[in-house]
Amino acid sequence: MGLVEKYKAANQRAIQTLEKYGTTQMEVDGDGSLSYPEPIVRDTADKHSRPKPLNIEEEQSMRVFYENKLREVCSAFYFPNKIQATALIYFKRFYLQWSVMEHHPKNIMLTCVYAACKIEENHVSAEELGKGISQDHQVILNYEMVVYQSLEFDLIVYAPYRSVVGFINDMEEFSGVNDGENQMFKDMQETARVEVDKIMLTDAPHLFPPGQLALAALRSANRMHGVLDFEQYLRSIVMRQNAEHNISQLTESLNAIDACVTKYKFPTEKDMKHINRKLKSCWGHSSHDDKKREKKRHKSHKSSNEVPNEPSVA
Repeated sequence: MGLVEKYKAANQRAIQTLEKYGTTQMEVDGDGSLSYPEPIVRDTADKHSRPKPLNIEEEQSMRVFYENKLREVCSAFYFPNKIQATALIYFKRFYLQWSVMEHHPKNIMLTCVYAACKIEENHVSAEELGKGISQDHQVILNYEMVVYQSLEFDLIVYAPYRSVVGFINDMEEFSGVNDGENQMFKDMQETARVEVDKIMLTDAPHLFPPGQLALAALRSANRMHGVLDFEQYLRSIVMRQNAEHNISQLTESLNAIDACVTKYKFPTEKDMKHINRKLKSCWGHSSHDDKKREKKRHKSHKSSNEVPNEPSVA
């Protein structure tokens, strides 16, 4: 099943749940078990009062928004690229199984960061993570097993960053550089790292192996720096490694990765407000409930000792 089909299947399941239960939000218990809340009684005569589900494009916008929030959280804690990449892949894979209407991306985002820290042995407690961004750490612990189960406990992630370093070393040897030319490759490597950051926010990590993601980033970086004949270098890789793909197939893959980056679109603030309203409606939250929660939140903020410059993940 392709990516689009998986997204459609999760979206359709959530829509059916909405019709049956009057809400899409799953309840998560402390042991990671899932259940639906009691059905919400609605006036069947008033069709206009019924919540409207998110469509595929709106779900995509929601995922994109929180993938960027995930990056902000990792930056705020100065986590290395490896943790950020692992958390992003967890988040992306989770929403191949679920709709954002079923599990709020904010909760999943935080849990994925926590899980990535664990698997990469960069130990940060749920309490520390929650406190640092003013969120309830118990939500992270509740969702931890749900995330692991949704990933089918396949938790090892191979990110392109290490491949970039390996290819840079190989390029230096391929080009026969002297010490004076090393700086050009260092600059190219740094630019490629930024390009990998862009690629990781797209669907490309679902579709291509880390080595090809790294090569696409390096090719983009080489366009800026003009360090070597990249076409010739690709040919050398194919020849030396007796690769399964020929040069035209490899180039086609790199072009497809570039296209993913080109097509990437971040939702506008107006779009997100509209999507959030629809999402809250799917969960049975009225505007009156939101105002009560907002008052309570402001009151609790006044009495808390939160750090003023932490990123917002709401």
